[in-house]
Amino acid sequence: MSRKLTRPRDNRMIAGVCAGLARRFGMSAGMMRLLFVLSVLLPGPQVIVYLALWIIMPNEDRYLANSH
Repeated sequence: MSRKLTRPRDNRMIAGVCAGLARRFGMSAGMMRLLFVLSVLLPGPQVIVYLALWIIMPNEDRYLANSH
């Protein structure tokens, strides 16, 4: 099974970006969220990247509907 970069419908906290990234890279969603929160403490465009991924990453159900 191919692990596409999608936002899952389950295990979301806000938009599902961290859960989608965690699934794609084989991590737990909690660990990905912790890494994101820690990264926000550092200078950089983390929040902008999160917002961009929220817009760019398709919902899992929309991706599955288009793949049939």
